[in-house]
Amino acid sequence: MELQPVQIVVFLAITALIAAVTYWYCKGARHSENGEQEYFLAGGSLKWYFVAGSITLTNLSTDQLVGMNGNQMALLAWWELAAVVGLFILCFLFIPVYYKYNCTTTTELLEKRYQNPHIRALISILFLLGNVFIFLPAILYGGSQFMISMFGLSTDPVMVPGFGAIDPMIFALSLVFALMGAAYAIFGGLRAVAVSDTFSGVLLLGLALFVTYVALKSINFDFSGIPKDRLTLIGSPDSAIPFKTLFTGMLFIQIFYWSTNQTITQRAMASPSVKEAQKGILAAAGIRLLIVPAIIVIPGIVSYKLYGRIENDMAYGQLVGDILPTFLSGAFAAAILAAILTTFNSILNASAALWVCDIHETYVNKTPNIKRLSLWVSVAMVVASLLLVPFFATQDSLINTVQTLYGLLSMPILSAFIVGVLFKNVDARAMIISVIFGVLFYFWMLNPLAVNADLTTQRVGLHYIHLMAINLITMVVLALLLNRVVFKKKAQWDAREVFNRAG
Repeated sequence: MELQPVQIVVFLAITALIAAVTYWYCKGARHSENGEQEYFLAGGSLKWYFVAGSITLTNLSTDQLVGMNGNQMALLAWWELAAVVGLFILCFLFIPVYYKYNCTTTTELLEKRYQNPHIRALISILFLLGNVFIFLPAILYGGSQFMISMFGLSTDPVMVPGFGAIDPMIFALSLVFALMGAAYAIFGGLRAVAVSDTFSGVLLLGLALFVTYVALKSINFDFSGIPKDRLTLIGSPDSAIPFKTLFTGMLFIQIFYWSTNQTITQRAMASPSVKEAQKGILAAAGIRLLIVPAIIVIPGIVSYKLYGRIENDMAYGQLVGDILPTFLSGAFAAAILAAILTTFNSILNASAALWVCDIHETYVNKTPNIKRLSLWVSVAMVVASLLLVPFFATQDSLINTVQTLYGLLSMPILSAFIVGVLFKNVDARAMIISVIFGVLFYFWMLNPLAVNADLTTQRVGLHYIHLMAINLITMVVLALLLNRVVFKKKAQWDAREVFNRAG
């Protein structure tokens, strides 16, 4: 599809409307006098529907819609189905604990449980590394690729040293998306982010469902002729998600992402009460179960029947461009832009919270100018993420690359939370050593330069999701052993006390 004037008009009108409504709502809201609470937790005032909307759209971005549909198979739905378990664990276990300990960041819980600020700072650094090196550039690339494939915006590729030939339009669109997303995070704080997420989410989910319906109608709801491996939910050992991984690393990935990840949990921590937060989380779980799996795999499967295998995550954009009426394609482009911006600005705001609260106030200045400092943190992360877009532009699968690489950080982070919540009398130094070991151990097992097409490694010969489970268990055991043998402390089981006090 070639870009038409009506598409541009609809696109700009909807984008401007979302921005205007967000500004209007935030301007009339009651603000907190506590700078941290206001900027990072919206003054503790988010209603359940904003929590649900923000959690949904912070996660549902181009790496899901573009990356998962780009795989053109049903198997990727497991990421979303398993997410429901992670949301329930957040709702009934972690959120009461965060509120009980009065946390601004998830990592603040670690400082209070280990009684040590350094473990908090280390985990924050790992979160920041994942955000700047993995999530932010992946979001920018995925959104740019969608727009290019949907509207036929490709230009002659240029050679990028170290990466090869890349379409320069990817860089241009990534820059625009980054600047727009940063504006929300820098000038509006979490309140503006959450409100824009919710309004954008209604638009995106509605249009994505419509795309799914039109896609099915385009093949007369007939899946005949599509290979069984594209339709099955039982993954073979050499598939993207082998069935056995659902019972090993998949569960731990979901617990990490939904229950400890600042970008997600920050929304639920910004409600006036635990019950209000829980209502929002359960609503987000319902959306995740009933709506999201269909919209992230069915269009991709339909595109396989219509076009065959399409490389470089271009399937979704091409399908949408072909099946939607001209004016609706402009609206859908606005919805995709909203998804890009909301996820991007959510990560920037969460990253600023981690840097300001966990690192800067501890080691540099206890009373910084929060908005000014957050501005510079956001600028630095935007620049770094733009420089890394070429890496993701050269990968075969966006979603598989993101999940594989994030294992370097996700399981070490989760291990610190598991030990910290379940046990007391654990020396923070034991956990710090274990976390650093876990990063290096996963890197060694994964051997990133030798990952095979079936996402196993030549060194270990196991799928990366299995490697995550192995790494997590190893780190927990190592931390407890170091605590006992090296630091002469006996860890004591404390889970019942923690959750009882929180309840």
